[in-house]
Amino acid sequence: MKFFLDTANIEEIERINQLGLVDGITTNPTIIAKEGRDFETVIKEICTLVNGPVSAEVTALDSEGMIREARVISQWAENIVVKIPMTEEGLRAVHTISQEGIKTNVTLIFSAAQGLMAAKAGATYVSPFIGRLEDIASDGIQLVSDLREIFDMYGFETAIIAASVRNLGHVEAAALAGSDIATIPGNLFPKLWSHPLTTNGISQFEADWQAYQAKQK
Repeated sequence: MKFFLDTANIEEIERINQLGLVDGITTNPTIIAKEGRDFETVIKEICTLVNGPVSAEVTALDSEGMIREARVISQWAENIVVKIPMTEEGLRAVHTISQEGIKTNVTLIFSAAQGLMAAKAGATYVSPFIGRLEDIASDGIQLVSDLREIFDMYGFETAIIAASVRNLGHVEAAALAGSDIATIPGNLFPKLWSHPLTTNGISQFEADWQAYQAKQK
């Protein structure tokens, strides 16, 4: 499973990218706004740092506006993916721009039917929201599993991005459910490589080594 970083923070991207763990980036208007910088400038800078796909979301709600924005955004860098909301207008936009070779990430997927519609419209990626489904007592991981089965059964090449990932369990469960990608907030990454037993083990090794060195003296 690939890891996307769900952030627009340049320092965060640079730090985690040095670990070889960043296969792509997802952003949205809320994430961009937190940086207090120009949208286009931030996206272009991210695209120079990461070789993989970088999702940049449209702000228009009508299909004509989405299409216009998508055509502009897609020209900013070769690795741009245009993020489109899961609506009737969004599906119309995806259908149009996918035929022009513009890659799309259909976001706010909360049902298998929505994911299937997006794939049929030509989406490059679909983003089921695990955490937000759990907020309403629904099973986000089951949705990922259902989409995996449907896409495999009917030969869709659309990739699944497990989104709204909030904890280690979400990442592991999404991987087991067959998600192609998990997009992970930067503050969650350290929790993935950390474990109390690992920390304790390192401390014990260090103590044993110091004791050994003291005996040698």
